[in-house]
Amino acid sequence: MGRRVVFFVLVAIFTLSTYCAADVIKLKLANYFPPTHMNSVMMGKYCEELNKKLAGKVEITQYTGSTLLSAEKVAAGVQTGIADMGLSNLSYTRGRFPVMEIMELPLGFPSPWIAGHVAVDFYNKFKPKDFDNYQVLMFSTSPINVVQTLSKPVKTLDDMKGLKLRGTGRLGDIVKALGGTPIPVSTPEMYDSMKRGVIEGALLPLETLKGFKTGELVKHVTASWKIGSAYCFYVLMNKNKWNSLPADVKNVILDFSKEFNERWDVEWNKIDIEGKDFLTQQGGQIHPLSDAESAKWIKAVDAVIADYKKDLTSKGYKAADIDAWIAYVKERIEYWKGQEKARKIPTVYQY
Repeated sequence: MGRRVVFFVLVAIFTLSTYCAADVIKLKLANYFPPTHMNSVMMGKYCEELNKKLAGKVEITQYTGSTLLSAEKVAAGVQTGIADMGLSNLSYTRGRFPVMEIMELPLGFPSPWIAGHVAVDFYNKFKPKDFDNYQVLMFSTSPINVVQTLSKPVKTLDDMKGLKLRGTGRLGDIVKALGGTPIPVSTPEMYDSMKRGVIEGALLPLETLKGFKTGELVKHVTASWKIGSAYCFYVLMNKNKWNSLPADVKNVILDFSKEFNERWDVEWNKIDIEGKDFLTQQGGQIHPLSDAESAKWIKAVDAVIADYKKDLTSKGYKAADIDAWIAYVKERIEYWKGQEKARKIPTVYQY
């Protein structure tokens, strides 16, 4: 009789453990950044801490370095369920999220902490329908894009003529408006493209100089931050997978994502400073622009904003609405400028 009891207890334990293992919801998060980049480190923390908060109900695993989806395929891959969650930026799929591409316009963003907060504000206020097929978890932005060149210093707008610079999405439009030739190279391929002479530089944040080691090759950076554009990043989730989650799990994910978004924005500011230091340690130089020269650059990129308006009106959006979006973004930039200073958050540029 005793043996039977032991047998049934063992069967019950095995059955229960098998059931519990099967009951864990496993989610895959696709990320194209290399494992050592800040975004991979931060998303690793995001997964780890969220897994703990979900107490065994959900297990999120991150796949870095494009091992699951490349940067260009994240949005489609998340929508179709190849990945349950994904990190990428808008420029890799130009036209897929046209309204939110306003965040990549040269509207005068001074830092990623500011731009990231503006991105969240903009999405929450206008809820672009482009994201209806997803559950939005976070928005953040890169640090401010500046001109980086391998050998030729760019000190005036005339120096930009004919330069082949890495630029994707609407950032490519900015390169063109400044007189350069945009080349759509992904960031993981950028170092090799520079080394082989495919591109002569890039329109990118200082952080990439360290994050992708291009500071070993780039010798000159133009502090063109007053035209203030950034790459807008997102973390999205497959809508069907999201809808299948229990309500308590959804609440935990949303609450933690909101909290984590702030930490992500602060980290962007930090690594931009580290990128600047990396450049100077390699012997690179940063060339400031005078107010008069900056004004020329700002005037040159007005064409990019005009093209954005033309593009969206052709898609059926009203010109008055687009003007309202731009005005809202500029108003939020000023608000978050004050907040960044009040909170004493370190940043590269003094505005």
